Amino acid sequence: MIRVALPYHLRRMADVGSEVKVEIAGPATQRSVLDALEERYPMLRGTMRDHQTQNRRPYLRFFACEQDLSHESPDALLPEAVIAGHEPFVIVGAVAGG
Repeated sequence: MIRVALPYHLRRMADVGSEVKVEIAGPATQRSVLDALEERYPMLRGTMRDHQTQNRRPYLRFFACEQDLSHESPDALLPEAVIAGHEPFVIVGAVAGG
């Protein structure tokens, strides 16, 4: 089980608490976590990544173990602490402006 911490707007859309758990079949990567989230919560499809390109949406960031994974390959393995369930995969709504 992978723990995923969601930002407020995605929690509201999915009608869940601040953290959800998803089952991953295969390697635990950003792509597999997002696939599992979208499968379990279909209302989140297209909110975290573009429908066509599957690229991360501009104002979302992905973190794990205090590391920004937003620009990592979506197929890179997540840190062991996330895979073991000790740390969450964190999705953060970025703030823009001055």
